[in-house]
Amino acid sequence: MKLLAVPLIVVGMAAIGLPQTPAGRAGAAQPPDTLVSPEVRPDRTVTFRLRAPKASEATVTGEWMLDFPSNKTALTKDGDGVWSVTVGPLVPNIYLYSFTVDGMTIGDPINPTVKLRARTSASLVLVPGGEAWEFRDVPHGVVNTMWHKSAVLDGAMRQVFVYTPPGYGKSGSTRYPVLYLLHGSQDVAAGWTWTGAANLILDNLIAEKKAVPMIVVMTNGHAVPYGAPAEPGKNNSDLFEQYLLKEVEPMVEANYRVAAGRINRAIAGLSMGGGQTIQIGLGHLDRYAWMGVFSSGSAQGFETRYKALLDDPKTTNERLKLLFIGVGKTDPGYARVKQFSEMLTAHKIQNVYWETEGAHVWPVWRRCLVETATRLFQKSPQRAPSE
Repeated sequence: MKLLAVPLIVVGMAAIGLPQTPAGRAGAAQPPDTLVSPEVRPDRTVTFRLRAPKASEATVTGEWMLDFPSNKTALTKDGDGVWSVTVGPLVPNIYLYSFTVDGMTIGDPINPTVKLRARTSASLVLVPGGEAWEFRDVPHGVVNTMWHKSAVLDGAMRQVFVYTPPGYGKSGSTRYPVLYLLHGSQDVAAGWTWTGAANLILDNLIAEKKAVPMIVVMTNGHAVPYGAPAEPGKNNSDLFEQYLLKEVEPMVEANYRVAAGRINRAIAGLSMGGGQTIQIGLGHLDRYAWMGVFSSGSAQGFETRYKALLDDPKTTNERLKLLFIGVGKTDPGYARVKQFSEMLTAHKIQNVYWETEGAHVWPVWRRCLVETATRLFQKSPQRAPSE
Protein backbone atom coordinates (compact mmCIF):
# COMPACT_ATOMS: atom_id res chain seq x y z
CA MET A 1 0.00 0.00 0.00
CA LYS A 2 1.46 3.35 -1.03
CA LEU A 3 1.20 6.10 1.56
CA LEU A 4 1.97 9.78 1.58
CA ALA A 5 2.59 11.40 4.94
CA VAL A 6 2.48 15.20 4.90
CA PRO A 7 3.39 17.27 8.00
CA LEU A 8 0.49 19.43 9.15
CA ILE A 9 2.07 22.77 9.91
CA VAL A 10 -1.13 24.67 10.67
CA VAL A 11 -1.99 24.26 14.34
CA GLY A 12 -5.66 25.00 14.77
CA MET A 13 -8.25 25.47 12.01
CA ALA A 14 -8.32 25.95 8.24
CA ALA A 15 -8.85 29.34 6.59
CA ILE A 16 -10.75 30.22 3.44
CA GLY A 17 -9.67 32.95 1.04
CA LEU A 18 -12.68 35.23 0.94
CA PRO A 19 -12.00 38.74 -0.37
CA GLN A 20 -12.04 41.32 2.40
CA THR A 21 -12.43 44.42 0.26
CA PRO A 22 -14.96 45.14 -2.47
CA ALA A 23 -13.91 44.57 -6.05
CA GLY A 24 -13.06 47.71 -8.00
CA ARG A 25 -11.57 48.86 -11.28
CA ALA A 26 -8.79 46.70 -12.70
CA GLY A 27 -5.52 47.83 -11.15
CA ALA A 28 -7.22 50.22 -8.72
CA ALA A 29 -6.04 50.05 -5.11
CA GLN A 30 -8.84 49.54 -2.61
CA PRO A 31 -8.67 50.85 0.96
CA PRO A 32 -8.54 48.06 3.57
CA ASP A 33 -11.69 47.19 5.44
CA THR A 34 -10.92 47.85 9.11
CA LEU A 35 -13.99 46.08 10.47
CA VAL A 36 -13.18 43.69 13.34
CA SER A 37 -15.14 40.49 13.99
CA PRO A 38 -15.16 38.79 16.34
CA GLU A 39 -13.75 41.15 18.98
CA VAL A 40 -12.98 39.32 22.24
CA ARG A 41 -12.58 41.60 25.25
CA PRO A 42 -10.73 40.94 28.53
CA ASP A 43 -14.07 40.55 30.34
CA ARG A 44 -14.87 37.66 27.92
CA THR A 45 -17.66 39.53 26.16
CA VAL A 46 -17.55 39.12 22.39
CA THR A 47 -18.77 41.51 19.70
CA PHE A 48 -19.70 40.16 16.27
CA ARG A 49 -19.88 42.50 13.28
CA LEU A 50 -21.06 42.06 9.70
CA ARG A 51 -21.01 44.61 6.86
CA ALA A 52 -24.27 44.12 4.97
CA PRO A 53 -25.81 47.53 4.12
CA LYS A 54 -28.54 46.10 1.88
CA ALA A 55 -29.68 43.39 4.31
CA SER A 56 -32.96 43.75 6.17
CA GLU A 57 -32.29 41.20 8.95
CA ALA A 58 -29.22 39.55 10.49
CA THR A 59 -28.78 37.12 13.39
CA VAL A 60 -25.99 35.09 14.97
CA THR A 61 -26.14 31.62 16.50
CA GLY A 62 -23.31 30.03 18.48
CA GLU A 63 -22.32 27.11 20.66
CA TRP A 64 -22.46 29.23 23.83
CA MET A 65 -26.28 29.03 23.58
CA LEU A 66 -27.85 26.29 25.69
CA ASP A 67 -30.30 25.47 22.89
CA PHE A 68 -27.81 25.76 20.01
CA PRO A 69 -28.40 25.73 17.08
CA SER A 70 -32.13 26.47 17.27
CA ASN A 71 -31.77 29.84 19.04
CA LYS A 72 -30.55 33.01 17.33
CA THR A 73 -29.59 36.49 18.58
CA ALA A 74 -30.53 39.52 16.49
CA LEU A 75 -27.87 41.99 15.30
CA THR A 76 -28.51 45.74 15.05
CA LYS A 77 -27.59 47.79 11.95
CA ASP A 78 -25.89 51.20 12.22
CA GLY A 79 -25.85 54.06 9.75
CA ASP A 80 -22.87 52.63 7.86
CA GLY A 81 -24.61 49.33 7.17
CA VAL A 82 -22.68 47.39 9.81
CA TRP A 83 -24.64 44.90 11.87
CA SER A 84 -23.37 44.06 15.36
CA VAL A 85 -24.19 42.45 18.70
CA THR A 86 -22.26 41.83 21.92
CA VAL A 87 -22.74 38.58 23.87
CA GLY A 88 -21.34 37.22 27.10
CA PRO A 89 -19.35 37.09 29.21
CA LEU A 90 -18.70 33.58 27.90
CA VAL A 91 -17.06 30.63 29.63
CA PRO A 92 -13.52 30.17 28.22
CA ASN A 93 -13.65 27.80 25.25
CA ILE A 94 -13.68 27.73 21.44
CA TYR A 95 -17.14 28.35 19.99
CA LEU A 96 -18.58 27.66 16.57
CA TYR A 97 -20.88 30.39 15.25
CA SER A 98 -22.54 31.59 12.04
CA PHE A 99 -24.66 34.47 10.75
CA THR A 100 -28.04 34.31 9.06
CA VAL A 101 -28.58 37.24 6.70
CA ASP A 102 -32.02 37.58 5.09
CA GLY A 103 -32.51 33.83 5.45
CA MET A 104 -29.06 32.75 4.22
CA THR A 105 -26.66 31.16 6.72
CA ILE A 106 -23.00 32.13 6.28
CA GLY A 107 -19.72 32.10 8.16
CA ASP A 108 -18.12 35.33 9.33
CA PRO A 109 -16.64 36.85 6.12
CA ILE A 110 -13.74 38.54 7.94
CA ASN A 111 -12.80 35.72 10.32
CA PRO A 112 -10.30 33.32 8.73
CA THR A 113 -10.72 30.74 11.51
CA VAL A 114 -13.16 28.31 9.94
CA LYS A 115 -14.83 25.03 10.91
CA LEU A 116 -15.05 22.79 7.85
CA ARG A 117 -17.87 20.24 7.65
CA ALA A 118 -19.12 17.74 5.10
CA ARG A 119 -21.84 20.25 4.23
CA THR A 120 -21.44 24.01 4.83
CA SER A 121 -18.90 25.70 7.07
CA ALA A 122 -18.97 28.02 10.06
CA SER A 123 -16.62 30.28 11.99
CA LEU A 124 -14.80 29.79 15.31
CA VAL A 125 -13.95 32.18 18.12
CA LEU A 126 -11.59 31.50 21.02
CA VAL A 127 -12.46 32.96 24.40
CA PRO A 128 -9.20 32.44 26.32
CA GLY A 129 -8.89 31.36 29.92
CA GLY A 130 -5.81 29.18 30.19
CA GLU A 131 -7.67 26.00 29.21
CA ALA A 132 -6.12 22.75 27.96
CA TRP A 133 -7.10 23.38 24.31
CA GLU A 134 -5.26 26.70 24.08
CA PHE A 135 -1.77 27.10 22.62
CA ARG A 136 0.91 27.16 25.32
CA ASP A 137 4.68 27.43 25.25
CA VAL A 138 5.29 23.72 25.87
CA PRO A 139 6.88 20.96 23.76
CA HIS A 140 4.58 20.19 20.85
CA GLY A 141 3.83 17.01 18.98
CA VAL A 142 3.39 16.69 15.23
CA VAL A 143 0.26 15.96 13.19
CA ASN A 144 0.89 14.14 9.91
CA THR A 145 -1.65 13.49 7.16
CA MET A 146 -1.56 10.05 5.58
CA TRP A 147 -3.32 9.57 2.24
CA HIS A 148 -4.29 6.14 0.98
CA LYS A 149 -6.61 4.36 -1.42
CA SER A 150 -9.08 2.20 0.47
CA ALA A 151 -9.83 -1.28 -0.81
CA VAL A 152 -12.61 -1.69 1.78
CA LEU A 153 -14.28 1.51 0.53
CA ASP A 154 -14.17 0.65 -3.19
CA GLY A 155 -10.99 2.57 -3.94
CA ALA A 156 -11.96 5.82 -2.23
CA MET A 157 -9.10 8.19 -1.38
CA ARG A 158 -8.95 8.74 2.37
CA GLN A 159 -7.12 10.96 4.84
CA VAL A 160 -5.84 9.78 8.20
CA PHE A 161 -4.49 12.38 10.63
CA VAL A 162 -1.90 11.00 13.06
CA TYR A 163 -0.67 12.91 16.11
CA THR A 164 2.69 11.87 17.54
CA PRO A 165 3.65 13.22 20.99
CA PRO A 166 6.56 15.55 21.78
CA GLY A 167 9.88 13.71 21.51
CA TYR A 168 8.54 10.99 19.20
CA GLY A 169 11.03 11.84 16.47
CA LYS A 170 13.98 11.74 18.88
CA SER A 171 13.16 8.43 20.56
CA GLY A 172 13.89 5.95 17.82
CA SER A 173 12.97 2.83 19.77
CA THR A 174 10.22 3.94 22.14
CA ARG A 175 6.77 2.55 21.36
CA TYR A 176 3.58 4.37 22.34
CA PRO A 177 -0.02 3.46 23.14
CA VAL A 178 -2.55 4.59 20.55
CA LEU A 179 -5.95 6.29 20.73
CA TYR A 180 -8.33 6.06 17.76
CA LEU A 181 -10.38 9.26 18.01
CA LEU A 182 -13.61 9.47 16.00
CA HIS A 183 -15.63 12.51 14.91
CA GLY A 184 -19.39 13.06 14.62
CA SER A 185 -21.87 13.13 11.77
CA GLN A 186 -21.25 15.67 8.98
CA ASP A 187 -17.67 16.20 10.11
CA VAL A 188 -14.39 15.54 8.30
CA ALA A 189 -11.17 13.73 9.16
CA ALA A 190 -9.55 16.99 10.31
CA GLY A 191 -12.34 17.77 12.77
CA TRP A 192 -10.54 16.69 15.93
CA THR A 193 -7.46 18.78 15.09
CA TRP A 194 -8.76 21.91 13.35
CA THR A 195 -11.80 22.24 15.62
CA GLY A 196 -11.32 19.91 18.58
CA ALA A 197 -7.71 21.01 19.21
CA ALA A 198 -6.88 17.42 20.17
CA ASN A 199 -3.19 17.97 19.43
CA LEU A 200 -2.99 20.98 21.75
CA ILE A 201 -4.94 19.18 24.45
CA LEU A 202 -2.50 16.27 24.39
CA ASP A 203 0.53 18.61 24.23
CA ASN A 204 -0.62 20.46 27.34
CA LEU A 205 -1.72 17.41 29.34
CA ILE A 206 1.54 15.60 28.56
CA ALA A 207 3.57 18.68 29.56
CA GLU A 208 1.71 18.75 32.89
CA LYS A 209 2.24 14.99 33.28
CA LYS A 210 -1.52 14.53 33.46
CA ALA A 211 -1.60 12.28 30.39
CA VAL A 212 0.63 9.49 29.11
CA PRO A 213 2.42 10.30 25.83
CA MET A 214 0.36 8.60 23.13
CA ILE A 215 -0.29 8.45 19.40
CA VAL A 216 -3.73 9.70 18.31
CA VAL A 217 -5.28 8.54 15.03
CA MET A 218 -8.15 10.51 13.46
CA THR A 219 -9.85 9.48 10.23
CA ASN A 220 -13.05 10.06 8.25
CA GLY A 221 -15.96 8.33 9.96
CA HIS A 222 -18.20 8.53 6.90
CA ALA A 223 -17.46 5.21 5.22
CA VAL A 224 -20.60 5.93 3.20
CA PRO A 225 -20.41 9.53 1.85
CA TYR A 226 -22.39 11.93 4.03
CA GLY A 227 -25.82 12.58 2.55
CA ALA A 228 -25.55 9.76 0.00
CA PRO A 229 -28.67 7.60 -0.55
CA ALA A 230 -28.66 4.40 1.49
CA GLU A 231 -27.63 1.30 -0.43
CA PRO A 232 -28.39 -2.33 0.54
CA GLY A 233 -25.53 -3.83 2.52
CA LYS A 234 -23.77 -0.48 3.04
CA ASN A 235 -24.50 0.50 6.62
CA ASN A 236 -22.09 3.29 7.58
CA SER A 237 -21.22 1.96 11.04
CA ASP A 238 -20.58 -1.60 9.85
CA LEU A 239 -18.54 -0.46 6.85
CA PHE A 240 -16.51 1.95 8.99
CA GLU A 241 -15.78 -0.86 11.45
CA GLN A 242 -14.30 -2.94 8.62
CA TYR A 243 -12.32 0.04 7.34
CA LEU A 244 -10.85 0.84 10.76
CA LEU A 245 -9.95 -2.74 11.66
CA LYS A 246 -8.78 -3.99 8.28
CA GLU A 247 -7.01 -0.91 6.91
CA VAL A 248 -6.44 1.96 9.32
CA GLU A 249 -5.07 -0.06 12.25
CA PRO A 250 -2.63 -2.14 10.15
CA MET A 251 -1.51 0.96 8.24
CA VAL A 252 -0.81 2.91 11.43
CA GLU A 253 0.99 0.00 13.10
CA ALA A 254 3.14 -0.52 10.00
CA ASN A 255 4.21 3.13 9.86
CA TYR A 256 4.35 4.24 13.51
CA ARG A 257 5.95 2.85 16.66
CA VAL A 258 2.77 1.59 18.28
CA ALA A 259 3.03 -0.50 21.44
CA ALA A 260 1.64 -4.00 20.98
CA GLY A 261 -1.45 -5.48 22.56
CA ARG A 262 -4.98 -4.46 23.48
CA ILE A 263 -3.77 -2.87 26.73
CA ASN A 264 -2.10 -0.20 24.58
CA ARG A 265 -5.10 0.48 22.33
CA ALA A 266 -8.01 2.87 23.02
CA ILE A 267 -10.99 4.12 21.04
CA ALA A 268 -13.16 7.19 21.68
CA GLY A 269 -15.57 9.36 19.75
CA LEU A 270 -18.32 11.96 19.84
CA SER A 271 -21.96 11.57 18.77
CA MET A 272 -21.84 9.33 15.66
CA GLY A 273 -18.25 8.52 16.61
CA GLY A 274 -19.45 7.63 20.10
CA GLY A 275 -21.86 5.12 18.62
CA GLN A 276 -19.05 3.71 16.49
CA THR A 277 -16.90 3.50 19.62
CA ILE A 278 -19.55 1.44 21.42
CA GLN A 279 -19.96 -0.92 18.46
CA ILE A 280 -16.28 -1.38 17.69
CA GLY A 281 -14.92 -1.19 21.24
CA LEU A 282 -17.38 -3.52 22.95
CA GLY A 283 -17.47 -5.74 19.89
CA HIS A 284 -13.70 -6.18 19.98
CA LEU A 285 -12.52 -6.29 23.58
CA ASP A 286 -9.76 -8.54 22.26
CA ARG A 287 -8.39 -5.39 20.57
CA TYR A 288 -9.42 -2.45 22.82
CA ALA A 289 -9.12 -2.06 26.58
CA TRP A 290 -10.04 1.64 26.85
CA MET A 291 -13.13 3.49 25.60
CA GLY A 292 -14.51 7.05 25.63
CA VAL A 293 -18.09 7.74 24.57
CA PHE A 294 -19.09 11.41 24.21
CA SER A 295 -22.74 12.47 23.75
CA SER A 296 -23.89 9.05 22.56
CA GLY A 297 -26.06 6.35 24.06
CA SER A 298 -26.63 2.73 23.19
CA ALA A 299 -28.34 1.73 19.96
CA GLN A 300 -31.59 -0.22 19.80
CA GLY A 301 -31.01 -3.89 20.56
CA PHE A 302 -27.86 -3.23 22.62
CA GLU A 303 -28.80 -5.62 25.44
CA THR A 304 -29.38 -8.43 22.94
CA ARG A 305 -26.25 -7.76 20.88
CA TYR A 306 -23.97 -7.56 23.92
CA LYS A 307 -25.81 -10.02 26.16
CA ALA A 308 -22.69 -12.13 26.76
CA LEU A 309 -20.77 -9.10 28.05
CA LEU A 310 -23.63 -7.95 30.27
CA ASP A 311 -24.20 -11.42 31.70
CA ASP A 312 -20.55 -11.82 32.68
CA PRO A 313 -19.59 -8.52 34.35
CA LYS A 314 -16.57 -10.01 36.11
CA THR A 315 -14.83 -10.91 32.83
CA THR A 316 -16.01 -7.73 31.10
CA ASN A 317 -14.64 -5.52 33.88
CA GLU A 318 -11.33 -7.36 33.85
CA ARG A 319 -10.92 -6.67 30.13
CA LEU A 320 -12.37 -3.16 29.98
CA LYS A 321 -9.93 -0.85 31.75
CA LEU A 322 -11.98 2.29 31.10
CA LEU A 323 -15.46 3.06 29.79
CA PHE A 324 -15.88 6.82 30.05
CA ILE A 325 -19.34 8.24 29.21
CA GLY A 326 -19.62 12.04 28.95
CA VAL A 327 -22.48 14.37 27.98
CA GLY A 328 -23.65 17.97 28.18
CA LYS A 329 -26.55 18.66 30.56
CA THR A 330 -28.63 20.37 27.84
CA ASP A 331 -27.79 17.88 25.08
CA PRO A 332 -31.04 16.71 23.39
CA GLY A 333 -29.81 13.15 23.94
CA TYR A 334 -28.91 13.70 27.60
CA ALA A 335 -31.50 11.25 28.98
CA ARG A 336 -30.48 8.49 26.56
CA VAL A 337 -26.77 8.88 27.41
CA LYS A 338 -27.47 8.80 31.16
CA GLN A 339 -29.72 5.75 30.74
CA PHE A 340 -26.88 3.98 28.90
CA SER A 341 -24.61 4.45 31.91
CA GLU A 342 -27.36 3.40 34.32
CA MET A 343 -28.09 0.26 32.30
CA LEU A 344 -24.42 -0.73 32.38
CA THR A 345 -24.28 -0.06 36.12
CA ALA A 346 -27.39 -2.21 36.65
CA HIS A 347 -25.49 -5.06 34.98
CA LYS A 348 -22.48 -4.28 37.23
CA ILE A 349 -20.38 -3.10 34.27
CA GLN A 350 -17.96 -0.46 35.58
CA ASN A 351 -18.15 2.92 33.84
CA VAL A 352 -17.30 6.53 34.56
CA TYR A 353 -20.32 8.77 33.96
CA TRP A 354 -19.46 12.48 33.66
CA GLU A 355 -21.62 15.45 32.73
CA THR A 356 -20.91 19.13 32.19
CA GLU A 357 -22.68 22.32 31.16
CA GLY A 358 -23.51 22.58 27.47
CA ALA A 359 -25.46 21.04 24.64
CA HIS A 360 -24.41 18.84 21.68
CA VAL A 361 -21.39 21.03 20.99
CA TRP A 362 -17.60 21.09 20.71
CA PRO A 363 -17.06 22.89 24.06
CA VAL A 364 -18.47 19.75 25.73
CA TRP A 365 -16.43 17.33 23.60
CA ARG A 366 -13.12 19.10 24.27
CA ARG A 367 -13.78 18.75 28.00
CA CYS A 368 -14.68 15.09 27.47
CA LEU A 369 -11.39 14.51 25.68
CA VAL A 370 -9.49 16.12 28.56
CA GLU A 371 -11.29 13.90 31.09
CA THR A 372 -10.68 10.77 28.99
CA ALA A 373 -7.05 11.48 28.08
CA THR A 374 -6.05 11.89 31.73
CA ARG A 375 -7.41 8.38 32.43
CA LEU A 376 -6.07 6.51 29.40
CA PHE A 377 -3.28 3.97 29.88
CA GLN A 378 -3.13 4.69 33.61
CA LYS A 379 -2.76 1.92 36.22
CA SER A 380 -6.01 2.83 38.03
CA PRO A 381 -8.19 4.68 35.53
CA GLN A 382 -11.71 4.14 36.91
CA ARG A 383 -12.37 7.17 39.11
CA ALA A 384 -15.58 8.60 40.49
CA PRO A 385 -17.01 11.60 38.60
CA SER A 386 -17.12 13.57 41.87
CA GLU A 387 -13.32 13.51 42.19
